[in-house]
Amino acid sequence: MQINLVVFDFDGTLSSHDANMEFGKYCLSRSLRPWLFLPLIGLAVILKKFKPSGTLWRQMMRRFLTKNMVKKYADDFVIQHNKNRFGWVAERIKLEKSKKNTRVILISASPDYLIHKLVRDLKFDAVICSQMYLARPWKYKFLCWGNNKVVAMNRWLKSKNYTVNFVRSYSDNISDAPIMSLAKEQIWIDPKTGIRVNKKAA
Repeated sequence: MQINLVVFDFDGTLSSHDANMEFGKYCLSRSLRPWLFLPLIGLAVILKKFKPSGTLWRQMMRRFLTKNMVKKYADDFVIQHNKNRFGWVAERIKLEKSKKNTRVILISASPDYLIHKLVRDLKFDAVICSQMYLARPWKYKFLCWGNNKVVAMNRWLKSKNYTVNFVRSYSDNISDAPIMSLAKEQIWIDPKTGIRVNKKAA
C-alpha cells in the first residue's frame, strides 16, 4: 500500500525541554536515591563529550532509576511536562492527519515509559521510541536516536507493508539529520520557542 508519510520528533519539536532529562530532575527533587548516583552522573557527562552517540553514558546518567520510581513518579511528571507543549502542535497534527492517504507518526529518543503517555491525546498513527527494560528502566533495549530512527521507521513500514512517499519531517536537532534528509520537506523547529527556523540546532 502506498502512503504519504509525515514524521514528528518530540523533545524540542513538539515540546520544550528534554523529557528524559526533566524526568531525572523530577526524581532528583523527590527522592534521595538519585543523589547517591551523582558521581556516576558526573562521569557520564564527561563520557558524553567523547561519544555523544553512545548508550553507555546515557545509561550511567539514568542508573538511579528503578521500576518503582517510574511507577511512582511518571504519571504526575507527564501532567507537569505536558505544560511545555507548543501551542501549534495539536492543530498541526490534526491538519496533517486530515490529508488523503497520510500516516502521521512520532519517532522519539525518549523512553517508552514516558513518551506514550506524553502524546496519547495526539492520536498518532504510530509512536516509535526508545525501548527500555521494564525491570531496569535505565537500560536500553533499543536507543531510537540518530540513524536508529531510520531503522525503526523502516521496520514499522515493513510491518505494515507500506511503500512510502515521505512528504515531511519535523525536528529541532541536527542529530535527526538521517531521517530528516529522507523527507521532501524538512521543517526545523526552535526548541525553546517552538517557532520554525531555517537553521538546525546543534
